[in-house]
Amino acid sequence: MTTDATRPVPSVPPGPPARANALGLVVADLEASVAFYRRCGVAFPSEVAGPHVEAELVPGFRLMLDSEDVARSLDPSWTRAVGGGVFALAFECEDAAAVDTLHAALVAAGSASTLAPFDAPWGQRYASVADPDGNGVDLYAALPA
Repeated sequence: MTTDATRPVPSVPPGPPARANALGLVVADLEASVAFYRRCGVAFPSEVAGPHVEAELVPGFRLMLDSEDVARSLDPSWTRAVGGGVFALAFECEDAAAVDTLHAALVAAGSASTLAPFDAPWGQRYASVADPDGNGVDLYAALPA
C-alpha cells in the first residue's frame, strides 16, 4: 500500500514557480458579497456589471467574486459545498479600536459574528464574522506592546 509518506514527490519543472495572485470566491449573491467586502475596505469598481467582479487587495493580489452561474458555466457538475465556509480571509485593521468598530459595523449590517472582539494571547485584538456565504472573515490588529 502506498501512503502519502511513501509516495514519490514529483519533480518540479525548471523555470520560475507559479505565483499566487488572486483568491476567487463563488458567491450566491454577488451584490450582497460586494457590499460586505466593501465594508471591509475592498475597493471594487463602483459599477458591477455582470457575474464577475475583482479588486486588488494589495499590489499583485486580487479578490475575485463570481456568481454561481459562472461556476456552473465552467463546470456543469459544480454544486455549492454544504456545511459552511472552509477558509477565512483576514483583514488587518489599523488598531484595536478599528477591529471593534469594523466588527460592530459588519454585525449591524447583518453579518453573523462568529467571534466577538477579544485580546488574543498572541498579541492581537481579534474578531471574526461570516460573509454572506458563511465564509470566515477575520479582523485583527496588533496590540500595543
